[in-house]
Amino acid sequence: MAARAVLQEQPRGGVQQKNVQGGGERRNRTALGDIGNVVTSRGGAIAAVNGIVKPQAINRPLTRRFCAQLLANAQADAEKKKKQGHQVVDVNVAGARKEAAAAAEQRRVQEKKKTEVVVVADTKPKTPSGHGKVEQKLASKKKKTPTFTSFLTARSKEACGLTKKPHDLVVNIDEGSIEDELAVVEYVEDIYSFYKIAEDESRVRDYMASQPDINEKMRSILVDWLIEVHYKFELRKETLYLTINIIDRFLSMKVVPRKELQLVGIASMLIACKYEEIWAPEVNDFVQISDKAYVREQVLGMEKAILGNLEWYLTVPTPYMFLTRYVKASVTPDSEMENMSYFFSELGMMNYSTTIKYPPSLLAASSVYAARCTLNNSPWTETLKHYTGYSENQLKECAKLLVSFHMAAPENRLRAVYKKFSKPDNGAVALRSPAKSLLASTS
Repeated sequence: MAARAVLQEQPRGGVQQKNVQGGGERRNRTALGDIGNVVTSRGGAIAAVNGIVKPQAINRPLTRRFCAQLLANAQADAEKKKKQGHQVVDVNVAGARKEAAAAAEQRRVQEKKKTEVVVVADTKPKTPSGHGKVEQKLASKKKKTPTFTSFLTARSKEACGLTKKPHDLVVNIDEGSIEDELAVVEYVEDIYSFYKIAEDESRVRDYMASQPDINEKMRSILVDWLIEVHYKFELRKETLYLTINIIDRFLSMKVVPRKELQLVGIASMLIACKYEEIWAPEVNDFVQISDKAYVREQVLGMEKAILGNLEWYLTVPTPYMFLTRYVKASVTPDSEMENMSYFFSELGMMNYSTTIKYPPSLLAASSVYAARCTLNNSPWTETLKHYTGYSENQLKECAKLLVSFHMAAPENRLRAVYKKFSKPDNGAVALRSPAKSLLASTS
C-alpha cells in the first residue's frame, strides 16, 4: 500500500522525463509536425528583384492561401521597385533572356560584318545631300543565300542538260491566256506531260498481220471516205482524229470481215460524235450516207461491240491534242500555219505505216516542222523544242515522209485530204509548193 501511495504522488510527466534521461532527443508532438509541411527555410519566399534572392524565415505550414499571399507580396514589392527605376528580372528566366540577348548581339555583329561597306578613296568630291548614304544602303543589302532546294534543282537541270538552253529565246506561250479560265494555265504543263505518258499506253500496234480480209489500202480507202463524211457533216476536228483512233484500236483487237469494214467506220464516227460534238448526227444520217448498205440495228450492234472491246476507254491522246499546243508554240498568229499543220497531220493519218510507226506527239510535231519548212519559216526554234520535247533531228524522218505525201497528193486516187485543204475556207494550203529542200537535206 505504501508503494502504491508513492506511485500516485508522482507527476504525470515522470515517465516522459525518464525516457528523456534514458537517451534520445525529446520529440516535438506539435500538431502536423510529423508530415513534413512545416518549413523553416532561409529561402521560403523568393523576391525576384534585381536578380537578388531575399530570404524570409517561415515557420508555419505552406498552404495554398499562404503561398498566394507570398506571391502577391513579392509582386507588389517588384512593382514598387520598378516604379523607383529598378529593373525587374525574373530569376526563373533571367538566364534564358541573357542567352537570347547574347545570341541576338552576336547575330547583329555578324550581319554588320557582312554588310560593311569598304570605302575606297576616290578623287571625286563628295556628293552632298546624302547621296552616299543611299549608295551605302544599296550596297549593304543582305545577299540572298542559295537554299538546299535550289541547289538540288540546279543539279538536276545540269544533269538533264537544261542549263545550256538559252532561256531568253524561249517564249512563254501561255502568258496571254492567264485570264482565260478554259486555258488552265496552272495545269497545262502537267496535262501535256501526262499525255506523253498516256500515249504509249493507248498507242496502236501493228495489226494487219492478224486481219486476213483487210489490208493497208482498204484502211486508207475507209479513212479517205470518212474524211469526206466528216467534212460534209461539218464536224469538229477532234472528232475525225478520235474516229481514226477508235478504228485502229478496234481492228487491233477484233478480226473484221471485209464487208463490215465500212460498218466499223460508221459506228466509230458515231461514237466519236457522241463524245466530242454538241449536236451529233443521228444513226439514220449515217445509214443514209452509207447508201443504206447497213440498217439501223447493224450500226447500233457494231457500236456496242466496239465499246465493249475498248472497255469504254475513249479519253486518249490523239495527234489533235498535241497539234493545238504545238501550233501555239509556233508563235505565228496567221491561220495559214495552222491549216498547213493540220493538212500534214491528216496526210499522215491516211497512211497506215506512219500511224503505226510514230506516236501521236511526234506525228504532230513533225507536221508543224514540215509546215514551217513549206512556208519558208525557221524550221525549229528553242520555243518549239521546249514545248514539244523533240529536237530537229528527231523530226526530220517523219517530216520527210509527210512532204513526200504532199508531193504525191495531186496525182493520188485518194484525194479527200488534198481537196479539203485546197478550198479557200482551209486557206488552200495544199496548193502551195512542197518543201523539196527538206527532201534534199540529209539528217
